[in-house]
Amino acid sequence: MKVILTGATGMVGKGVLLECLDDDRIEQVLLINRSSIAIDHPKIKEILHSDFTDFCSIQNDFKGFDACFHCMGVSSAGISSETYYKLTYSVTEALVDAVFKANPNMLFTYVSGAGTDSTEKSSTMWARVKGKTENMIFKKGFKDAYAFRPGVILPERGVKSKTTLYNSMYILTRPIFPLLKKMKSVTTTINIGKAMINLIDHPQDLKLLEGDDINRLANK
Repeated sequence: MKVILTGATGMVGKGVLLECLDDDRIEQVLLINRSSIAIDHPKIKEILHSDFTDFCSIQNDFKGFDACFHCMGVSSAGISSETYYKLTYSVTEALVDAVFKANPNMLFTYVSGAGTDSTEKSSTMWARVKGKTENMIFKKGFKDAYAFRPGVILPERGVKSKTTLYNSMYILTRPIFPLLKKMKSVTTTINIGKAMINLIDHPQDLKLLEGDDINRLANK
């Protein structure tokens, strides 16, 4: 199987990438990055692309892939609603349009978040925007599509967050990771990667996947 992956320079995307590299079912990973991840591996093909609101120039590179794992994300803290909308909805819409034109018979997975509002009426800005983003993906017409809505994500295999505050928090809480993993809302970067890969072979009716659902899928 061949997969497209965004966000590989971030915590979740890096975790998903490591699982793809270790899984014998995955033969190629196409990384779409603004800056190079600098990992030399026979499975990896990396495209450096500057404008994530327009993928037309690399659209032909998306042909022949079985899945797209969209793991890019940005916190709403400290940025305007307009910027958050662009980085969350507009970027995802541009990617969805491009990969759908290249291959509508593809699985598309999107890393959303716990608390996302599918009605798009929440008083919380980010919940509305992510809900709108999910709805757009589901309406596009892919062979299959899923939204991952994890609560807490624990980094594993040496993966780190790009946010200094989050890294400090993970360092402080690492001794209680085993206890945190018992909570239904908690998942890990390993489980997110394994779950995404397993969905290619094991499609299911449940499309909005929370922490417990992700963990279950990871162990199929």
